[in-house]
Amino acid sequence: MEKRPNIVLIMADEMRGDCMGFAGHPDVKTPYLDTLGTGGVYFPNAYTSCPSCVPARAVLHTGLSPASCGRVGYQDRVDWNYGCTMAGELARAGYYTQCVGKMHVHPLRSNLGFHNVELHDGYLHAYRRPDTPGYEDQRAADDYFYWLKQEKGISADVTDTGLDCNSWEARPWIYEEKYHPTNWVSDRCIDFLRRRDPRMPFFLMASYVRPHAPYDAPQCYFDLYRDKELAPPLSGDWDDRDALARDGRVFNNTRGPIDPELIRQQQIGYYACISHLDHQIGRLILELIERQLMDNTVILFISDHGEMLSDHCFVRKSIPYQGSIHIPMMIYGPERLIGRPRTETAVTELRDIFPTLMELAGAEIPAHLEGESLLHPEREALHGEHTYGELSNHFIVTPRDKYIWFSQTGREQYFRLDTDPGETHDAIADSRYAGRIAELRETLIRQLAGREEGFTDGTRLIPGRPVKAMLHNAEEPNC
Repeated sequence: MEKRPNIVLIMADEMRGDCMGFAGHPDVKTPYLDTLGTGGVYFPNAYTSCPSCVPARAVLHTGLSPASCGRVGYQDRVDWNYGCTMAGELARAGYYTQCVGKMHVHPLRSNLGFHNVELHDGYLHAYRRPDTPGYEDQRAADDYFYWLKQEKGISADVTDTGLDCNSWEARPWIYEEKYHPTNWVSDRCIDFLRRRDPRMPFFLMASYVRPHAPYDAPQCYFDLYRDKELAPPLSGDWDDRDALARDGRVFNNTRGPIDPELIRQQQIGYYACISHLDHQIGRLILELIERQLMDNTVILFISDHGEMLSDHCFVRKSIPYQGSIHIPMMIYGPERLIGRPRTETAVTELRDIFPTLMELAGAEIPAHLEGESLLHPEREALHGEHTYGELSNHFIVTPRDKYIWFSQTGREQYFRLDTDPGETHDAIADSRYAGRIAELRETLIRQLAGREEGFTDGTRLIPGRPVKAMLHNAEEPNC
């Protein structure tokens, strides 16, 4: 009887879908990811349906849409009580399940069905504030922070560079490279491969915090881009430059930076973190090769969401533009398991990972899941959303176009992604597309029908309805 395959899910945090060499990026260098992408199955139309850390991970772990898992925006310190999770179902199917790195769940040490978690969530403001029960518990609960303190003999932290975890500033890591959290995740994954039970198939989730800010890769990675002429951020005829002029010098804002040199430093720091991540993924791949596991191991690579990186005068995520919602997604493994190397153009999403892993494991896919297996994807359009104050938004995206509705203002946008992938022209007023826009608007109305916020009466979209990050079903078990 053929052994069930091992599964390695590599997850980056805040990595754009275009920031890989084989995907055509003119500047960033990713030789190991290029190997996975060209030798496996690549999904160029992969998206996150709720582009920030917490809701994107809820979608991943439950295989459900944001509305169905109840998380339609970012909110910390709300219990994760899901009754059916990706790791839990693989464990039931006979896999040993291990996560190393970021979980970003509540409580901090919730395992979500993993047999074991070695945790590093990055810097979490919500778990360090004086008004948080168990103030500063993150430093004790987070395995990386605990290890770093033991290793350095001081209260070392990832913010010792002077960079915030949501900043657009950048500077090199101030300690030896071996102490960087990206290296730590690879170290602990490699140690898991040493100590695993060789009689059991394993599911290993390597969940890296970078390239999420702070942009603090080791110096040698900054040097790769320091003297390189970098492509400028994308701009369009709809950019709000008045807002950039108003807010572009405000620290930790969704606008900015306005200073061209700070924009360049932001790009250098972000690309440096990606190349550093790529090399650490390479370490993990090489370990799988040395342990002669590759002939029965499937590797998947994804990110939770992207980063606007000053495109269209925005930074960070949570908004419905490509820099924020388009993510990398690929599967690499033996042809007998995934088929021949190819590009799949269907629209794919994080909810698709759960059923894909179950199919690879030869296990029954829970009937309530809303994702579809990436081994035979067919989705033609995806509804996404994010509660984000005045910028709260919904979108319908297809391989060729995108419709956006901002729920608080009623503003609409339409982009032809097939001819304008950089979203440089907002075609919402173009009469040539009136029929198509009406079709996508109707699709969104159907998606929002019956929602507790009252976004539609079934015939039209209703702007200005109160929004929330958590729906009533957020803490209800889903199976």
